[in-house]
Amino acid sequence: MDDPNPTRVQEATQSTDLDVARDFLAEAYAGQQWSADQTRQPFSFRYTAVGDRSMTLRTIRFDGHLDGVMTPSEDFVVQWTTKGTATIGTGDDQVRMEPGRPQLWPQQGAVFSYDDYDQRIVQVNRAALETVAGERGTAPGALRLDHTVRPDDRALQVWRSSVQLISHTVMDRQASPLLQAEMGRLGALALLELYPVVSASLPADLLLPKNSHVRTAVEYVHEHAHLPITTADVASVANLSLRALQHAFQRTVAMSPNGYIRHVRLDRVRDALLAGDPATTNIAVVARHWGFAHAGRFSASYAEQHGEYPRDTLRRS
Repeated sequence: MDDPNPTRVQEATQSTDLDVARDFLAEAYAGQQWSADQTRQPFSFRYTAVGDRSMTLRTIRFDGHLDGVMTPSEDFVVQWTTKGTATIGTGDDQVRMEPGRPQLWPQQGAVFSYDDYDQRIVQVNRAALETVAGERGTAPGALRLDHTVRPDDRALQVWRSSVQLISHTVMDRQASPLLQAEMGRLGALALLELYPVVSASLPADLLLPKNSHVRTAVEYVHEHAHLPITTADVASVANLSLRALQHAFQRTVAMSPNGYIRHVRLDRVRDALLAGDPATTNIAVVARHWGFAHAGRFSASYAEQHGEYPRDTLRRS
């Protein structure tokens, strides 16, 4: 029977030849300087990939030692091991994998070393993730995730539940293209919950170690500005009291937490107006989408922040 989804990716290979396995993986991931050695146990290798152009789920079993350099990638790759040992990066940037705990690959690439491992991978296409992130206000071409973040328990639970559902669906050869696409969207949403988007507009001071709590709070605001978040939510995420949060925001960004949330949302309105069609875009609808119900106050706040009224921005789109 013909595959109902011609865009499906489905691949499987295995080998007991160490060099063949190394070369296969190096080619699949555009790797550099990859080397492999046999360990105490007999060598065995197996690889599977299933999904579509937006997202693939992959498994790798490599009974041996493998190291090399992963080159920069446009895709976003989350991987975790179920057995074996693995490290990514070097020096202060080195991450030692914990079995079962997902880790985002650095977008800029990294060195790695693996031994006798089973690995699970979710690979999300950049264009697919940008589409979903764009709905949250991230400008095209500005999407970058912070791989150094250690996801909290809630984000991990969302991720694991999503991956389990996605896996059951994409393994079904009869799954429709529409259902497959919905799974890709679910994977993108779960990934954005797992790792925060790094805002290109963060003040330089927030990159200092002493301001790590405030940076967490600011990144949370940028990532969740489309949701009804409160100052209490931001304080909880940053592990700060409300009073400490207020002082920290005044010191680093010169405004209150509520003011900062409003500031980010006004930026998102501007992005939407610049990307809109003047003939069809309704400014009031865009404003309400970002939480501004009072037209007069919204227009005044927008003009104060951006130096022009919303209608002027829309005319220039």
